[in-house]
Amino acid sequence: MGAIAAKFGGSSLADAGHFKKVRAIVEADERRRYVIPSAPGKRYNRDRKVTDLLYACYENAGEKETFDPLFDRIEKRYREIIAALNLDYDIGPMLEEVRRNIRAGASADYTASRGEYLNGLIMAAYLGYDFVDPAEMIFFDGEGRYDHETSRKAVAERLSRHERAVVPGFYGSDPEGNIKTFTRGGSDITGAIVAGAIGADIYENWTDVDGFLMADPSIVKDPRPIDYITYKELRELSYMGAKVLHEDAIFPVKHAGISINIRNTNNPQAPGTMIVGDDQTVPQTGRITGVAGRRNFTVIGIEKALMNSQIGFARKLLSIIERYHISFEHMPSGIDSISLVVSDAELAGKADTVLSDIEADLAPDNVYMNPHMSLIATVGLGMARTPGMASRLFTALSKAGINVRMIDQGSSELNIIIGVENEEYEKTIRVIYEAFL
Repeated sequence: MGAIAAKFGGSSLADAGHFKKVRAIVEADERRRYVIPSAPGKRYNRDRKVTDLLYACYENAGEKETFDPLFDRIEKRYREIIAALNLDYDIGPMLEEVRRNIRAGASADYTASRGEYLNGLIMAAYLGYDFVDPAEMIFFDGEGRYDHETSRKAVAERLSRHERAVVPGFYGSDPEGNIKTFTRGGSDITGAIVAGAIGADIYENWTDVDGFLMADPSIVKDPRPIDYITYKELRELSYMGAKVLHEDAIFPVKHAGISINIRNTNNPQAPGTMIVGDDQTVPQTGRITGVAGRRNFTVIGIEKALMNSQIGFARKLLSIIERYHISFEHMPSGIDSISLVVSDAELAGKADTVLSDIEADLAPDNVYMNPHMSLIATVGLGMARTPGMASRLFTALSKAGINVRMIDQGSSELNIIIGVENEEYEKTIRVIYEAFL
């Protein structure tokens, strides 16, 4: 029998009602043998996540009058879940241990991780699965970096002894045995580690949406979900600000050749978004995969006659921004011109000095800066093989009266990136989305 690693986010485990949905999902496919839970999320708008409450406990560990009411809220939350599930499980000793350790000065990582730890204990008891503590098999080195190879071997060996198990997300341990958390998307990363180590048929990431959307829903009304997306496309959209999986949560399964399925706990019948390997065949839809962007960039433009024949010109330009520890996003060029796209934050307080050095070191015919620019990427694996994609894009922008200040397309032809004024950012995304859909 194959296996599915199923990670459930905080919104999927906010209360007992969600726990029941999760059990129904797990029991609907016997291959869902490894479950990775997050800590309970918000139940309503003004509610607080358990992890946020735990961080507050850490910050107030020395103030009993503040600490106790905060931890009491956490304890009440877990006890309410257990009671509503009619679960015969005594979590009291574990809660008391966590309370005592935080009051005694436990680290921020230990404190924050207890949300997943306690939720994992309850989930294991509710499903009748084994509980496996990730601190015993997911490891960080002495510098706090995740040790992939050691962890992969340890997870594979440990879980081979458990037919079905719950593995809390978000944390592992360092060489001294201290709890260490991932910095971002922690439970997503744990789920990917488990899926990769056991050679899962698929890694399911359950959340509260029907999958990734083709555009930001705060800009485009009711954007369509993405059915299929490759890892390359995902990275492009993630880099441009789309709310997708953190890169660290992709590596373990990408490396193992495992697909990821983003699913909705509240709508389990929806197929969700399937993230597949770059070498896999993706259905050609005749449309883009997604559109995403970021605001607040500056374009530094340099013009000089016969630039193309001047050896080392680009190297000298890049050495100038390196001198001031500035990274750049893109570098489109022509025969006698070259541009650097740099975030406004990178240039803050350095713009005038950089311009002076460019003029002194490169003696250009003209150098200028265009600040307050937005970069917008239109991403699609099939763009290179579909005639008329670029024409459709720029015709739509022209008809909408949008002035494109910069165009950049990589050799892979996976995307087309344009630069527009900040004030036209949202309009541009809507126009592009509507042009292809």
